[in-house]
Amino acid sequence: MKHFIGFYNKSVILTYVGAVAAVVGIALSLLGNLKFALLCLVVCGVSDVFDGMIARRCKRSEDEKSFGIQIDSLTDMVSFAVFPVVISFALGNTAWYHIAACSLYILSAITRLGYFNAVTATGENKGVYLGLPVTFSSLITVFAYLLGRTLGIADILVFVGLLIMSLLFVLKFNFKKPSGIMYVFIGLLAVVMAVGVIILG
Repeated sequence: MKHFIGFYNKSVILTYVGAVAAVVGIALSLLGNLKFALLCLVVCGVSDVFDGMIARRCKRSEDEKSFGIQIDSLTDMVSFAVFPVVISFALGNTAWYHIAACSLYILSAITRLGYFNAVTATGENKGVYLGLPVTFSSLITVFAYLLGRTLGIADILVFVGLLIMSLLFVLKFNFKKPSGIMYVFIGLLAVVMAVGVIILG
């Protein structure tokens, strides 16, 4: 890959998998195939959670580390800011107030990602996140959809979920970074969510 810009090694594979899953999921949402779109959102979440764990085990230069942080954040913007909004639109949430709320959601996600990058760059990251990581929008959106499908109000609950996350992205509270057994729990939760989408989707 010496003839192309960027740094290519196994530490970025899952990040790119998440980016592709987001694009495929957005397309499926627009085509009305929400079941597989939501499965793509689960893949985005799992990819983002575990790409950091893999990257930390790889020997990387400072430039490679910085590159990894940037592409992760850019992928997050597509996967966890834009993608859930497209799902909300696909559910029929297209009134002016839906669009206004989704704009707020996007702005909150941008603010959170920008802040995280700035804090990471200054070395102030100490084992906790400040505010809810955007990655968790994948699980929250899928959960809201599944609960809503059960109650017959999927469009409403997904919309409410976006509103709540808009606040949690920028609210100042400590959110412990996943480690150890938490990775197993998140993995199992993702599997449960995927099965739920397949059954109820």
